[in-house]
Amino acid sequence: MSSKDIDRSGLTFRRDYFDDLKAWQALVDLLKDTFDIDIGPLQQMGRPDPSSMPFGWFAADGRLAANLSAFAMPLVINGRTVNAAAFQSGAVRPPWRGLGLYRDLTQKALAWCEEKGFEAIVLYTDKPALYEPYGFRSLSLHAYSGNAPVASKAQLPARHLDPLTKTDLELLRAALKTREPVSDVLAVRESAAMFVINTQLDPSVRISWLRREQAAVAWKMEAPGHFRLLDVVGADIPSLATIIAALDIDAGVVDVLFCPDKLGWSGQAQPLESYTHLMIRAPRAIAFDRPAMLSPMADF
Repeated sequence: MSSKDIDRSGLTFRRDYFDDLKAWQALVDLLKDTFDIDIGPLQQMGRPDPSSMPFGWFAADGRLAANLSAFAMPLVINGRTVNAAAFQSGAVRPPWRGLGLYRDLTQKALAWCEEKGFEAIVLYTDKPALYEPYGFRSLSLHAYSGNAPVASKAQLPARHLDPLTKTDLELLRAALKTREPVSDVLAVRESAAMFVINTQLDPSVRISWLRREQAAVAWKMEAPGHFRLLDVVGADIPSLATIIAALDIDAGVVDVLFCPDKLGWSGQAQPLESYTHLMIRAPRAIAFDRPAMLSPMADF
């Protein structure tokens, strides 16, 4: 079914609507109803990524029937900066499924990316077969696990950051603007909005500020002695031993959810167990120099 064959009765196509608060709320409602994900706090935490371009079909009552959004997401892959875009917030409400709306939005988003000159597009999905006809291919992702390094007592213990408070949010956003990619194998260069909203989507995520290193750390404790490092945001990446010392935690086992090439530590790469796939559309096949994954704080 081509876009011209879609039954648009009662529907209106719109793009670039994030400045319309009613339309934005319609997207918030769509994602809440479809995935039980609440992106509403993003408006109070710096707003959506300024490069975002949403594409949507709206019903006469203001509901968003179908949506797909694209935004710029520069990546580092094998040491090279890749001018990449990302697709997110793809959903169709049940009454309008099977009409070809999502196919139409995908084609519009792909055309926009081509117009903007992006060299690659990435997305997360639990339905990879849906995107394979458009040239997307799944990437093999790995986390790292191993024993914690020996950590001495930190001179300046880390403090907790609450991104919902103004001063902590400003500190975090300033660090995100000047961050070094957390890995040279696979990492985001920017994507501040995704990091900020991801601090709110998982209540178990902790954000700590390492005062001497001027770096923010996203982390969890999976169980007593089991430390999980999700991301590090700073102009320089501190070592894993420094991070554990600053957090002042008892860590015996460590999981690092990105390639730890800058942490002064090497664990064992383990295939990532996830129902979602990271997919990429690029002119050439992508193979990482080492096993890697994108930090969960870059999830989109």
